[in-house]
Amino acid sequence: MRVTVRLFAGLRERAGWSQREFDANRVGEVWAVLGLGEEPAGLLYAVNREYAAFERELVDGDVVALIPPVSGGGFILSEERLVLDRAIAEVATDESGAIATFSGTARRHSRGRIVRYLDYEAYEGMAETMMAKLADDLQQRYDLHGIAIHHRVGRVELGEPSVVIAVSAAHRVDALAACRDAIDILKETVPLWKKEVYQGGEEWIGTGS
Repeated sequence: MRVTVRLFAGLRERAGWSQREFDANRVGEVWAVLGLGEEPAGLLYAVNREYAAFERELVDGDVVALIPPVSGGGFILSEERLVLDRAIAEVATDESGAIATFSGTARRHSRGRIVRYLDYEAYEGMAETMMAKLADDLQQRYDLHGIAIHHRVGRVELGEPSVVIAVSAAHRVDALAACRDAIDILKETVPLWKKEVYQGGEEWIGTGS
């Protein structure tokens, strides 16, 4: 079957291309046909923007995305500077007794190095879908009024927010717990990748960073 393969972040740079067509009958055959050496640990696959198992059968025209470990969005990807008040306004209601927020900002020092700026990449379409699913799951677990997640893509300067989250609820216990879960789950599951550009080099940062 003729399928389109998409690469992101460190895999894209390793291969030197972001999108090409290949022949493969199952998801588990895709890595071998790319000719990129040993398959990275933690690599996931998505077919037509949904995570897929190795045994998934492919058909002509499928889009297979290779998802490196993610780092970590309402559910907005933006190349513009994020504003926390906008996220708060999206979730505020007359019944909300609590609004919990999180703002993750680019910092100068990381892993013993001096960072110049960050660069974020996302699998557009799938990232927003996964953020919406994350919010829906939290709505099932907690008594919430609203969730907004905004995430940057592209270059993020020091001191600028890379992600802002706002969660509203009648009571602070649910709002605070859901806000913390939102950022933790986002970093582990949503296809967003962070590159740290520091003095003397750069590095794609993996899961949970």
